[in-house]
Amino acid sequence: MIAFDLFVCVALVASFAVQCAGKLPEGALRAGSPNAIASLELATDGDRPEALSLDVLLGDGTRTSFPMGDLFRLMGPVAVAAGSWQLVSLLSLPEDTRRVRRKLLPLNQLALDAEAMGSGAGGIEADKMESLEQAISRATVDSPRVTTGDQDLQPIEVALNGLLNQMQKSRQQQTRFVSDASHELRTPIAVIKGYVDMLDRWGKTDEAVLEESIESLKAETDHMQELVEQLLFLARGDSGRNALQMAPLNLAEVTAGVWEESCMIDDAHRYALENPEGAEGDPRYQMTGDLAMVKQSMRVIVQNAAKYSPTGSTITLRARAGDGRVSYQVQDEGMGMGESDVAHAFERFWRADEARGGEVGGTGLGLSIAKWIVDAHQGTIDVVSREGVGTRFSVSFPVSADGRA
Repeated sequence: MIAFDLFVCVALVASFAVQCAGKLPEGALRAGSPNAIASLELATDGDRPEALSLDVLLGDGTRTSFPMGDLFRLMGPVAVAAGSWQLVSLLSLPEDTRRVRRKLLPLNQLALDAEAMGSGAGGIEADKMESLEQAISRATVDSPRVTTGDQDLQPIEVALNGLLNQMQKSRQQQTRFVSDASHELRTPIAVIKGYVDMLDRWGKTDEAVLEESIESLKAETDHMQELVEQLLFLARGDSGRNALQMAPLNLAEVTAGVWEESCMIDDAHRYALENPEGAEGDPRYQMTGDLAMVKQSMRVIVQNAAKYSPTGSTITLRARAGDGRVSYQVQDEGMGMGESDVAHAFERFWRADEARGGEVGGTGLGLSIAKWIVDAHQGTIDVVSREGVGTRFSVSFPVSADGRA
C-alpha cells in the first residue's frame, strides 16, 4: 500500500514536470544546447506551500518561473487519503490484537482444562492427553481438524474443531478481501499510468491532451478515494468500530425521502413511490434504527437499480408493515440476474458477468455495505430477479429487537 501511495505522488510530480517541459523553449532539455537548463531553484512569495514556484535558469540567461500551486492542490487530497489509510491501519492493530485474543479465549480455557485432566483431576490418563497433543500438532492451516478417535476426548475435539474452523474461515475471508482489493486498485493505477505516459508523449505540445489527462487523473483520484472510503467502512464494520446511533424512525418517511432525492438527481429514469396512503404518519411503520445508515442502505440499492436499468425505465420504491416487521422494496426493470448470480450479489467486489463486460461503473462494494447495515439492524434482504425482466430487493427490519432495531 505504501508503494502505491508513492507511485501516485510520483505520477503527479511527473505530470507537473511534463507541463513545465512543454513550456520551455526547444533545446532546453538537450545537453550542450546554448539555451540548455543551467540551474533549478525553488522560490516563494509567502509562507504557504502554494506560493512556491520552480525557477528555471537557461543557458542564455533567460529565467522562467512555474507556479507549483496546482501540484500541491492535486497532491493534497492524495496525501490526506494515503495518510488516513496508513493511520487507520496502524490504529486497527490494537483492535486486531484484542480480537485475536477473544478468538483464542476458548483455546486457553481448553488448555487449562487439559492441564487439569492431565494432572489426574479429571480422571483422564496421560496417554490420552498425549494422543490429544499429537492430534493438535497434526492440524494445519489448510486442514484444521483434530481427531483422536477417543470417546472421552470427543467434547474437547468438538470445541477445538469449531474454533479452528472459525479461524480458517476468517483467514480465507481476509485473504480473499485483500486479493480483491488489490485487483480493484490495479485498474485506477493502470489508468493513471496510461495518462502519465500520454502526458510524456504528447502533453508537451498539445494543450487538449494536457487538459484531458489532468481531468482524467483527477477523476481516477476521486474513484480511488471512494474505493478507499468504502474499504474503510467495511473494515471498521468487521472490527466492530462502526457505532450505530439508534433512535425511532418511520421507514415510510425514509422511503419517501430517498424517492424524492432520486427524482432530483437522476433524470435518466422514472421513479415511482407506492407507499400506502398515510404511511408516513402511521405508527406501524415505526422502527428503531440508525437513520443515516438505513437511508444509506436504501440509496445503495436504488443506485444499483439505476446502474443496471436502461434509460427511461421505471424504478419503484415502496414501504410495507405487518407481523411485527417493517420493510422497503426497490424494484427495477433492468437486466436482471440469474439464480447463481443472486447467490453472490452481496459478496465484496462481485459483479455479474454482463456487468463486468459492460461499462457499468462503481466499486463492487455497495451491496456489501448495504448488507452490513441491514445485518447490523438484525434485518434480512430478499432478492427476486429474472434476466431481461428486472430485480426486486426486499429489505425487512424487526420493529424492535432488544431496543436496537
